[in-house]
Amino acid sequence: MESLNTQNKHIGWWEKSISEPVTGKNAVLQAISNIKDPVYIISKNGNLSVVQDGIASIGSKETKEIKGFPLLAYAPPLLPEDLGDPVFKKRYNLRFAYIVGAMANGITSTEMVEAAGRAGMLGFFGSGGLTIPEIEKAIHDLKRRLDTFPFGLNLIHSHNSPEFELETVRLYLKHQVSLISASAYLELTLPLVYFRIKGIYRNTQGEIVCPNKIIAKVSRIEVASKFLSPPPEKLISQLIEKKMISPEEASLAEHISMADDITAEADSGGHTDNRPAISLLPTMIALRNNFTNKYNYSKPIGVGLGGGIATPESAAAAFALGASYVLTGSINQSCTEAGTSETVRQMLAQAKQADVVMAPSGDMFELGVKVQVLKRGTMFPMRASKLYDIFTKHDNFENIPDDQKEFVEKKLLRCSFEKEWEQTKKFFAGIDPKQIDIGEKHPKHKMALIFRSYLGRASTWANTGDPSRTIDYQIWCGPSMGAFNEWVKGSFLEDYKNRKIVTVALNLLYGASITTRAGWLRTQAIELPANAASFTPIKDQKIWEFIGK
Repeated sequence: MESLNTQNKHIGWWEKSISEPVTGKNAVLQAISNIKDPVYIISKNGNLSVVQDGIASIGSKETKEIKGFPLLAYAPPLLPEDLGDPVFKKRYNLRFAYIVGAMANGITSTEMVEAAGRAGMLGFFGSGGLTIPEIEKAIHDLKRRLDTFPFGLNLIHSHNSPEFELETVRLYLKHQVSLISASAYLELTLPLVYFRIKGIYRNTQGEIVCPNKIIAKVSRIEVASKFLSPPPEKLISQLIEKKMISPEEASLAEHISMADDITAEADSGGHTDNRPAISLLPTMIALRNNFTNKYNYSKPIGVGLGGGIATPESAAAAFALGASYVLTGSINQSCTEAGTSETVRQMLAQAKQADVVMAPSGDMFELGVKVQVLKRGTMFPMRASKLYDIFTKHDNFENIPDDQKEFVEKKLLRCSFEKEWEQTKKFFAGIDPKQIDIGEKHPKHKMALIFRSYLGRASTWANTGDPSRTIDYQIWCGPSMGAFNEWVKGSFLEDYKNRKIVTVALNLLYGASITTRAGWLRTQAIELPANAASFTPIKDQKIWEFIGK
């Protein structure tokens, strides 16, 4: 560190202890990385030196009682578990302010949720797109495996099938699933409000207790506002009329917010508005503050950040911006516990930031809603966009030009339109029979259901690794995947077979602590080496040994 700036104004004094101050760039890098101990930057004989013990007196003047070296900068210890909002961690009994986000079709698997929970993190099972029996099996598995460890399940908005959404909520209430991740909502729905307020009561101290908790993914102010507000009276009235809740539950609901926490969802995989995190998170925090003051909530609402969390720097930036927690999604798919195929893991491990694109969404196809997917190694984005173009231009499959019919039937469906309709009817007969009746009466709706069947199965082909459908794989992915691959290049995590969910999470948080400490020193006018905040992934066993398991 001899070449570093020696003109710094001191902020106090440091007194000698056991260790001797050392100089040199390597010394300061090692000190910053040793996150369990403080970092003192002092001036010794005109040179900047670093030491990690002793007694520091901030703001003090040198006296007879205090004799030592001028203290130029100080960074306190910062363990991974210190990052984030302590209120959020206490609410869910977590060690780390880290969420493993729900990715549909069981991509966020029970194995992944279990690993996260046992490590002191929070995982959400990806129940979107699964049948009720499949979701119920996952609930039984998680309750048996985790017992006292935290976990949650996803509740994705079923725009085309509100009955299925309600059936899912009833399943959650039946099995006492008390925490959900609400995603893809544009409006609040009856099932969602039902889940939130069912069972609400006052305890013996007069406090309102809401057993069912919601962490909502939001990227728009108008949607976030709904989750930051009390449940709407219109839906509460409907629940009372249907005798699904009691008058007392309805009355207490006026004093709580729809969500306990909201996740500002930036440029992510799957459903996304491609919002920049650096502007989205502060907006959501300000909105949270406004609604907290407006309704005078007794319990604070946390605001986390998801979308783009893939490196220590991005995680550190999120916490520096005020995030209560961070949420990962895209990068989890390449981990060994993900409910997807080896082929997909390999494809994701090769992805770069520009290898993603928006494509029509299967669950909200008719609305023109899009999801972000991987484009490298698959033709799904182009083919899905072609289907949507055909759908918007024609009201009946019979009216489609012959060359486009041939493309749909031979390339995508690989069978006739009518044969595919028979398969589609079998699917909807089990989850939402009224869709069949609508399709029989309205050719355009029939066409939408069949096109949606291709879009839906495209993710299943990817998850199962169907070799005959590789070019049709739908792989939800954001640019964070490319950023992660660039960060781990040359380390043991470059090989996707070494990517375990907890290993990835611990390295992100450990690196974020280092990045944050380097930033603290720089804000005190210490000129650090360019690589002072860099961190190369290490085995999670070493991290556990260092921070304590």
